[in-house]
Amino acid sequence: MPLAAGRPYLAIPGPSVMPDPVLQAMHIPSPNIYEGEIDEVMHSILPDLKKVARTEGNAAMYIANGHGAWEAALANITRPGDKLLVAVTGRFGHGWADMAEGLGLEVEKIDFGLKSIIDPAQVEDALRADRDQKIRAVLFSHVDTSTSVRNEPAPLRAAIDAAGHPALLMADCIASMGCDRFEMDAMGVDIAITGSQKGLMVPPGLSFVFFNDKAKAVSSQNQVSRYWDWTERCAPEWPYQFFGGTSATHHVYGLRKALDMIHAEGMENIWARHARLAEAIWTACETWGQGGPMTLNVADRANRSHAVTALGLGGGNGQRLRSWTEKNAGVVLGIGLGMAERGDPRGDGFFRLGHMGHVNAHMILGLLGVIEAGMRALEIPFGEGALGAAAEVIAKG
Repeated sequence: MPLAAGRPYLAIPGPSVMPDPVLQAMHIPSPNIYEGEIDEVMHSILPDLKKVARTEGNAAMYIANGHGAWEAALANITRPGDKLLVAVTGRFGHGWADMAEGLGLEVEKIDFGLKSIIDPAQVEDALRADRDQKIRAVLFSHVDTSTSVRNEPAPLRAAIDAAGHPALLMADCIASMGCDRFEMDAMGVDIAITGSQKGLMVPPGLSFVFFNDKAKAVSSQNQVSRYWDWTERCAPEWPYQFFGGTSATHHVYGLRKALDMIHAEGMENIWARHARLAEAIWTACETWGQGGPMTLNVADRANRSHAVTALGLGGGNGQRLRSWTEKNAGVVLGIGLGMAERGDPRGDGFFRLGHMGHVNAHMILGLLGVIEAGMRALEIPFGEGALGAAAEVIAKG
């Protein structure tokens, strides 16, 4: 008998669970878009967004998803024919590179596979080999949502500096911002992007580009698309300039409430909460793997995201488990995105867990309990004691 009646749990790596206060803040009549309250709300958002990114630099908002943020960032600092270096650790690194090629940019990729972090030495070597310093920027995913690999920005900043190269450092923080520790200025990142639908706990539809004065100076030398140009967006005089037209009014009200919640909890506490909940998930999955086919995609805990976990079950079991948990328990797990391999071209042996944003201990323990119930129902072997081990992580205070 299915037990899925009741509130469903979307445990995918974005869109994330939306808090009730955010939903309630959006449930209002359309506001005046020209003046009054919307003007005050809009001007309050950029400073609070920059606190999340830990930057004293600039921020611009777009009515777009993460792919729009990719293009916006590139459009402001490049011209057709410019060259980029892209360090790839999964599907989304390839995606950003493909976006760049579509804009007429020359792309050099260093592919580190699906399980490993970026080797800064290889980045430094590539920059040293660029004797004419044609590479405009180094692009990387802080967290690749498909593989759950987390790359630390500071070693890449050090590699660029060691090579004596002027390239900008650009970070895709769509999966990580508000979940994994990210401090843009302290880590030496010149441009960072993110979206509204993950750690920021707002529906998909807004994206954000953060950039320092070095990047701003580069953009001033370019003829930028009117829509993507971040010049007015980062220092608007009128509400319409935040979005280059009509504001995304209801998203804005939801974002205002989400930022209130984020800053009430505090970024240090948010990072610590995500780290503890991720540890509980890893502990359970490692225990299950001792007696069955479950494997975590990233072997070293130090290189795993605190926002998303990519897992393998083999033999199409990832898809079987996802189907069972949704139909029988109301829990939706993420697909094995970009994890296709020989014998499994659709990646059905893989799945992902999103544990980002508005999540707490009972949600994660419930998620793990449903996964174990699904493996029991499907007769997928697993090691015993995982739920107790996860509970010990939660209980350690």
